[in-house]
Amino acid sequence: MSTRGINFVDKWMAEHLANAMTDDPVAVSDLADDLMKAAEIDGIPPSEINEEFDSVFEVIFEAMQHREGGLPG
Repeated sequence: MSTRGINFVDKWMAEHLANAMTDDPVAVSDLADDLMKAAEIDGIPPSEINEEFDSVFEVIFEAMQHREGGLPG
């Protein structure tokens, strides 16, 4: 288990998804690529991220779909 990988993804998404508003799969794929590049720059290999998340794309896409938060109506 890579706490460092989880923490990086959580922090990156908090910093980068706040201003991103899209449900376009191509744009989400670009965000996933950006996240993985940023992780490598910070010295976190893709294997550390992939060990925790089956698909960074799906994690970001789901976060974008549920960004409103709140309780179900």
